[in-house]
Order: sequence, then C-alpha cells, then structure tokens
Amino acid sequence: MLHPTINLIERRVSANQFDTSHHLTDAEIEELVRLATRAPTAYNLQNWRFIAARTSDAKAKLRELAYGQVKVSEAAVTFIICGQSPDHTALADRLRPFIEAGHMQRDMASAWQENVRAQYAEPRAARDEAIRSATLGAATLMYAAEAMNLASGLMGGFDADAVTREFALAQNETPVMLLAVGRAAPGNWPQKPRQPLSEVLQLS
Repeated sequence: MLHPTINLIERRVSANQFDTSHHLTDAEIEELVRLATRAPTAYNLQNWRFIAARTSDAKAKLRELAYGQVKVSEAAVTFIICGQSPDHTALADRLRPFIEAGHMQRDMASAWQENVRAQYAEPRAARDEAIRSATLGAATLMYAAEAMNLASGLMGGFDADAVTREFALAQNETPVMLLAVGRAAPGNWPQKPRQPLSEVLQLS
C-alpha cells in the first residue's frame, strides 16, 4: 500500500476542466496558502505572496491577461504566485520567533542577514531567488490542493507586465506562475507519460 504522500504524487494531474458550480470559502483558500507557506525558502526569507483571484470580475480580468485560458475563470480560485526580491531588512522579523524560542543565536541571525544583503545585491541573483521561492510555494500549494481532494492546473502563459500592473504588484514582486484550483470536471487527461529514469537520473 502506498504512503498517502506518495499516492498524492502518483495521482496528481494537470487539470484543464473545472466544475464551474464549485466554490471555495475564504477559510479554505487561507488553509491552502497556510500549507503552501510550509515550503522552504533560503534563509527563511519567505519571499513570496499569493493573490487569490476568486471573484468573477477578478478571474475574468486575469483570464484576459492569461491569453484566454478558460481554466482561469472556471476554477474556484486562480492564484497569482509572486516571488519577492530577497530583503535582508525583513529577515530579523522572520527569525525573531525562532530566536526567542531558543533555536538560534542572535549573532547567527545577524550573519544570515548580512549574507542575504551580500548574496542578492546583484539583480539577477535576487530575481532567481524570487523565482525559486515562488516555485517551491506553488508546488507545495499544488499538493496541498491534491490532499484536499481538489484539482489544480499550473500556468506559465500570461502577460507578466500586465498582471503586475492590473493586480498592483509591488516593485520588488515578480508574478512567476498561475495556479487554478477547484473541483475537477469530467474530461481531464490522466497523468501524461514520464521519461524513464535512465534518461533523467545520473548516479555519481
């Protein structure tokens, strides 16, 4: 018998067909994002933000910016998953509870803060880290949805500049991907074939 987590991985599909009559409560959306934020980030930066397009107007606007992809508006909610440029000044607040609980010394936290400042001073490095964090958050959100018996469909096809403008993203934010979440409707494909391990795994 498969472990439940492995079963989630094995059964997940990229959904394109959603039940338009299905709705998620704000509490259910909040729980999905709470679970997504359990994903790892460098230095515990937590440099992400999740915009939940759940109203008809918001989903219609987002669908237009996503080149008309129907699932954007048919799913119960479509998340805009944003990565944020690493901010060393925010790290103290992120680590404070950990320090106060006795898990980390203050001098180590200060060293981490300086590492963040130096490591991500170059814009490309900062953008790369924003994309990494958003991607990890998106993947965790996707499997959280699967665990709640919800379907999901990731999308990279959208006008990033227009999404940034229309959804008022901050200057340090990058819209990395969209994730439609809701109840599956009939007609979705099964999981598509994967490459054999011999083509993707190198044992050194």
